[in-house]
Amino acid sequence: MQIRLATEADLPLIVAIYNQAVEQRGATADLEPVSVESRRQWFLDHRPGSLPIWVAEEGGEVLGWCSLSAYRAGRLALRHTAEISYYVHCDHRRRGVARRLIEHAIAQCPSLGIRHLMTFLLDINTPSINILQAFGFTRWGHLPDVADIDGQTCGHLIYGRPVVIKDQDSDH
Repeated sequence: MQIRLATEADLPLIVAIYNQAVEQRGATADLEPVSVESRRQWFLDHRPGSLPIWVAEEGGEVLGWCSLSAYRAGRLALRHTAEISYYVHCDHRRRGVARRLIEHAIAQCPSLGIRHLMTFLLDINTPSINILQAFGFTRWGHLPDVADIDGQTCGHLIYGRPVVIKDQDSDH
């Protein structure tokens, strides 16, 4: 499995994987599939040198993707904090794809100037909670019963973690 920067040619696959999560419920608060066109600007807003999107690929097939997005874009005091999102094609779950994507993203954060990662997820998304905790994310907040998915309410969790950045002047 290889992790590489996403290209615009990957956008239809990224959208298709995301729409699987929409249809299966529990991993996103979107209730209707999104279109490639509706996600084009989102894709273009992600710059490889600051807020990239990566895909996990094997044998030419995209297995999943991960993005880093600005947290409260434009608020300069928050410029070193990013939101991480990841989705895996339903045929490739439980094969370590999400783990590889998250591991890759965390490793890239220092060179991107990111000091904190956070994510928002539904409190019914136990698989993501477990994987995030395995990577040192902790619960930073909970908004109880704010989501209504097909008549069933659930909460929204905020998970986060610092990214260790070695200070070049730490020996002084």
